[in-house]
Amino acid sequence: MATGNRGLHVFAPIHPEHEFLDVRHAVIAAARELERRMPDRVTTAWWKEERGERVFVDFNQANRDRTMAGAYSPRALAHAAVSTPITWDELDDADPTTFTVRSVPDRLQTTGDPWEGMHDDPASIAPLLAWWERDLANGEGELPFPPDFPKMPGEPSRVQPSRAKKA
Repeated sequence: MATGNRGLHVFAPIHPEHEFLDVRHAVIAAARELERRMPDRVTTAWWKEERGERVFVDFNQANRDRTMAGAYSPRALAHAAVSTPITWDELDDADPTTFTVRSVPDRLQTTGDPWEGMHDDPASIAPLLAWWERDLANGEGELPFPPDFPKMPGEPSRVQPSRAKKA
């Protein structure tokens, strides 16, 4: 889904069998795998100063109490952007600035809702949880939680690297 601003949200319907921490770990595992396969293009670096021009996979969106722009919701931007579901085929050419309160109703009339039936065939996160276990065995553990969360077990420091005290 084009968020109506700079980002994209990738929705992947899953079987409702896991609590939030398992889902978070599955998302972290997927993000790390993307980072391994495309290290010059993708990052899991929480701190902007460490990302460079790479795409940040925001694993913290898969967390308890996280909210996001709902599909077809207007955003508080000057051009009246609307968060808009798109198909994978549209991704390369999609321009989020063209999805506005004026254009999206026509889009729905002509193309329909790309999310119709999205929940008809949910997936399992079992392969991703296996990757999480593999990563744990290789010394890759938890990643930082959002700043409004209590410090979690195994979580690394939440101090911005350029502000961390040097040993």
